[in-house]
Amino acid sequence: MKVLIPVETIENKILLIRGQKVMLSTHLAELYEVETRALNQAVKRNINRFPEDFMFQLNDSEAGQLVSQNVIPHKKYFGGSLPYAFTEQGVAMLSSVLNSERAINVNIAIMRAFVKLREMIASNKELAKRLDELEKKYDSQFKVVFDAIRQLMTPPEPKRKRIGFIQEKEK
Repeated sequence: MKVLIPVETIENKILLIRGQKVMLSTHLAELYEVETRALNQAVKRNINRFPEDFMFQLNDSEAGQLVSQNVIPHKKYFGGSLPYAFTEQGVAMLSSVLNSERAINVNIAIMRAFVKLREMIASNKELAKRLDELEKKYDSQFKVVFDAIRQLMTPPEPKRKRIGFIQEKEK
């Protein structure tokens, strides 16, 4: 099977909302190459397949946070109604609702991205635990080394895009 979508593209669309890793219906529709309206209709026709732990609708405050975090340009991006957020299980269920070859292949790619993220988080926790154990063994002279390693383990803050014009300095 050829790679439809780079894993990085999918990973960038996985968000943390209400303490859960989710993907928005608008992003999923884009990946499946269907209209968001069509995806939402398919879900509503099969709503019994999507309990609360599979899918939930964002509230106005959560949509506002997505705008402030530059995840979306404006609330109008959602086309008048608040999007649905699908957990990993909800995304898996979508392939049975959207009976298409693309939906199945995209879902496989998305599931792999979720697994990759889970593995990265788990390995980071294991590394932090080992570091704590090592730090307890050795005296304070190695504190600088341990602090430096912890600093390397923290993910970098995303670069913010500058808005507006950049003026050149006059000579």
